[in-house]
Amino acid sequence: MLVLPATLTNVEARDVLAMLTQAMSREQEPVVALDASALKDFDSAALAVLLECQRLAQASGKRFLLRQAPPKLNALAKLYGVDVLLPAAAH
Repeated sequence: MLVLPATLTNVEARDVLAMLTQAMSREQEPVVALDASALKDFDSAALAVLLECQRLAQASGKRFLLRQAPPKLNALAKLYGVDVLLPAAAH
């Protein structure tokens, strides 16, 4: 399982996406699960990173799941209308 850092704003987005892209390329499982439980400080760039991770997973024939997203992230995704694009894992 991949893990998001505590901070994911516009400042960190490029580096975090590069790290996640590299980690996803090594994933052997048919599902790419991304744990967002550590995420505390974020902005809309976090959504862009998550959507790109989902796109990359789908391009490689894998499913993408977001685990333990903080309520504030879910609210932001809903505000931008992308909540339906980021499937959450059942707890």
